[in-house]
Amino acid sequence: MPTIGVDKADLFELLGKEYTTEEFDELCFDFGIELDEDTTEECQGDERPQLKIEIPANRYDMLCIEGIAQALNEFLGNTKPPVYTLKPSTPEVTLTIKESTAQVRPYAAGAILRNVKFDQRRYDSFIALQDKLHSNLCRNRTLVAVGTHDLDTLTPPFTYEALKPTDIKFAPLNQSKVMDASEMMEFYEHDKHLGRYLHIIKDLPVYPVILDSKRTVGSMPPIINSDHSKITLNTRNVFIDVTGTDKTKTEIVVNQIVAMFSRYCETPFEIEPVKVISEHNEETRVVPNIEPRVAPAEISYINSCLGLEYSGEEIADLLKKMSLSAEPSTSEKDILNVKIPITRPDILHQCDIMEDAAIGYGYNNLKKTKPKGDSLVAAPLPINKVADILRYASAQSGYLEVLPLTLCSHDENFKFLRVEDDGTTAVKLENPKTIEYQVVRTSLLPGILKTIKENRKHSLPIKVFEAGDIVLKDPKLERGAFNQRNWCAIYTGKNSGFEYVQGLLGKIMQTLRTPWLENPESDTRRGYWIEEDEKNTTYFPGRGGSVIFRVQEGEEGKRIGSIGTLHPEVMSSFEIPYAASAVEINAEVFL
Repeated sequence: MPTIGVDKADLFELLGKEYTTEEFDELCFDFGIELDEDTTEECQGDERPQLKIEIPANRYDMLCIEGIAQALNEFLGNTKPPVYTLKPSTPEVTLTIKESTAQVRPYAAGAILRNVKFDQRRYDSFIALQDKLHSNLCRNRTLVAVGTHDLDTLTPPFTYEALKPTDIKFAPLNQSKVMDASEMMEFYEHDKHLGRYLHIIKDLPVYPVILDSKRTVGSMPPIINSDHSKITLNTRNVFIDVTGTDKTKTEIVVNQIVAMFSRYCETPFEIEPVKVISEHNEETRVVPNIEPRVAPAEISYINSCLGLEYSGEEIADLLKKMSLSAEPSTSEKDILNVKIPITRPDILHQCDIMEDAAIGYGYNNLKKTKPKGDSLVAAPLPINKVADILRYASAQSGYLEVLPLTLCSHDENFKFLRVEDDGTTAVKLENPKTIEYQVVRTSLLPGILKTIKENRKHSLPIKVFEAGDIVLKDPKLERGAFNQRNWCAIYTGKNSGFEYVQGLLGKIMQTLRTPWLENPESDTRRGYWIEEDEKNTTYFPGRGGSVIFRVQEGEEGKRIGSIGTLHPEVMSSFEIPYAASAVEINAEVFL
């Protein structure tokens, strides 16, 4: 949770009331934030007391005094949510994204604040918000970087492009010497503040840059702005550029900045939009988009979670305290249509709306109630019972249980198993920190084989198993994927030992009261059998098969797993100098 330091006197003035430390601490608790420290007693001379407040990491709108005061005033009912307007409605300033930026930071957004009135504390807050966003949502500028400029020193329209380091020349912020980008990298290499950002673009062939119509450099994101367009207390018109590798976060950042500081424009909360042109993406859009999002929430869901029996209108009154406006749907009986302003990108699901309703109602006001239901005694999930049965049966057969990691590399999950990735099965990490953890496994085989690799010097045979979850994609589900409990065992030795894993499978099925069907076409009982599977390239040709299971008598059998002798290339990929056989099945079919 970020800790925000705000001027105590300024905040109480914005709230319209002087609070004791205890009173303000209680207000923070009611709202869901925390007063970490009041520096009043530590101040000396002319030093102004500060309040250090811990803010939830997803409340980007409260990373400055303006946002904290606005949120608390709405919570207290002192003020209404601001109404943001775009003027002119048709943008006069454009920002064109060149195709060259696709290889570095492909997204950009912008906005203009006209006739801003800065004083020292407003200016400091403006800069501090950018720093807080950079270290929080922007992940130290790797995802998003912000540049702010005195618009009167630049000549629109603007372009965002990527150039060779030697072709970018300007005097960086607070410097008088003109340098090219390569020289800047050397100049700031040991700088305590900027040095930690250089790695983001340092080794790239081209660097991103914001230029005006005269090719004057505004900024070189994500490193530094130009001294030519720096903002001062005398700046009246501010041009904001936001660039990034993530389009959604780019627009969230520009929304937060204009939402907080458009209050200081001559016409409060009036924002001048910018037209972003990206011809190579065939996209043209106007930013910022200040239209509230509409999200549905079930009235019954909110009431059941909070133990209330409120109407839609009463819940809407609670949500007003949290900057959300809502009204019951005219077409659906149990639905509340909630309008989410640009300051609340943290609202992603109806559970977030329910949480805000709880804060509006007051956590201390919620009545203690007992959970509804026949039994309050915990019980294991049925799938865990099945998994335990599989563990006991495997252990009784002399196999050792292993617990590998759920994440693995893309090659381990596909290439090493001689499987093609069609893009429809594996959940991939967007920004993996290491090559070892790129995807969530879709089979238990990679983890067990890696375990055998690390223990290949142990005495043979090596007999191990795992009963654990894999994750598979399913676009029909809300979260786009689901967990599936699998069971897998591998026999490794000087010979393949196929008969051993087949015997283990028989032991497992016998324990689960599932008989072997010798003639499944004529025998229509519940049971299992094995069919040859020539398409499964993980196994040696002619030595791999599918495990087929008939759930109910008379039904068709369905494939629940595979069994066979692992292909020598698979063993070689995992650096195992032995033969092995494996069996893997979906344990959830036995529920």
